[in-house]
Amino acid sequence: MSAPLTKKERMKLDRIDMPERDAVERAGSFEEVNLGLTAKMAQLEAMRCLECKRPKCIDGCPVGIQIDEFIRLVAEGSVAEAAEVIQRDNLLPAICGRVCPQENQCEGTCVLAKKERPIAIGHLERYVADYVRTEGLHQVAEMPRPTGKAIAVIGSGPAGLACAGDLIQSGHAVTVFEALHEPGGVLVYGIPEFRLPKEIVQTEIAGLETLGVVFEMNAVVGRTHTLEELLAEFDAVFIGVGAGLPRFLGVPGENLIGVYSANEFLTRVNLMKAYLNDADTPVLDVTGKRIVVFGGGNTAMDAARTALRMGAADVRILYRRTEAEMPARREEVRHAREEGIAFDFLVSPTQLSGEDGLLRRVSLQRMELGEPDETGRRRPQPIEGATTEVEADLAVVAIGNGPNPLLLSTVPDLERTKWGTIAVDEATGRTSIPGVFAGGDIVTGGATVILAMGAGRRAAASVENWLDTGVWELPPSEEESVESA
Repeated sequence: MSAPLTKKERMKLDRIDMPERDAVERAGSFEEVNLGLTAKMAQLEAMRCLECKRPKCIDGCPVGIQIDEFIRLVAEGSVAEAAEVIQRDNLLPAICGRVCPQENQCEGTCVLAKKERPIAIGHLERYVADYVRTEGLHQVAEMPRPTGKAIAVIGSGPAGLACAGDLIQSGHAVTVFEALHEPGGVLVYGIPEFRLPKEIVQTEIAGLETLGVVFEMNAVVGRTHTLEELLAEFDAVFIGVGAGLPRFLGVPGENLIGVYSANEFLTRVNLMKAYLNDADTPVLDVTGKRIVVFGGGNTAMDAARTALRMGAADVRILYRRTEAEMPARREEVRHAREEGIAFDFLVSPTQLSGEDGLLRRVSLQRMELGEPDETGRRRPQPIEGATTEVEADLAVVAIGNGPNPLLLSTVPDLERTKWGTIAVDEATGRTSIPGVFAGGDIVTGGATVILAMGAGRRAAASVENWLDTGVWELPPSEEESVESA
């Protein structure tokens, strides 16, 4: 057995890049773009870890995975043991390894990021999860004695799944209520197959079912069930319904045929197979057409790359700031550009125009960056007299989402913020109603999968405390929430 590498030797190792499908080939296919690391690649990449005494990468992980421990095990070739370490804090590693913005979280805090390229933590997490799944090594955790307590989780997206996973492993009975016909929330309706294969999501959810989590589909809380009814039946309720109400541009012409919200466009394609000829809920045929996508986040990249794979001839992303301000993952931007998607920066739509009710063109105002706005990003301002126009047959609006009012409109006692999201105590997820917790996008607005999972885990711990003590503290007032944000 060879001697372990010294710190100096580790620092000389180059980061291992994950293999990807050829850009031309993948642009016409919904197959996954990233191909995953081989065993040799994963071991070499793991050996780059400096084994810091105080690993900051763990602080950067919203669910607190013991990253240093699992990477050390990968470097030693003990992949099954590495999976056990990850599973202690994350029951959805194959998902997180694919879609988490690691560059802004665990990898962003890696000490190597200061001078070198950080450890590919996300790629290693994906490798471990995929290895266990493909080798059939997944083991069901030993379950504690049932507590006799029952918890309802509303929404089967990342927050709800993380909350359910922690609570079921504590011995509580957990029922997840999902409004759609398949569980997974944004993981199945929002993220395309080429980024997150649905088989992966189904496998991770099946793991929760094996632990005992019950999923009730087509359950629209606020219609088929009320929150009051759930509180009468369950000992606690967690609300993780996400932010499913799309925001629009607020310009003339948005009611033209061919203008979609990203929610509708991606849901029809991802969940309802709108790309099939016999689809029950098709989208307009984009073959050979000109497509524009408004926005600069991951959802905008997903919509643009989806349109390209459905046969569009020209796809361009229109964004009112510069590329430096785009919130999308750098990898997604790179992939989009490699696949032939065009980017127009510092433009803002002023009108959508058409013929016979069909979208045909978009009028744009040229912008420049001024002072930072409330998010800290420089505010775009119009350049007087600088306008342009682009032709378009279909437009997708991907500029963010607000809280879905369906559930909230039926619970007037549930305190909300001025943005319409549920007001909670950030540390615990406790709402203004005793026994009701909330987390994820319904609290923060549109964010990331891993942040929603972190909120779900914090809420699960708070549910435990509530069941043990019966002590309830109200969330901060809206003013306090705004100040802390």
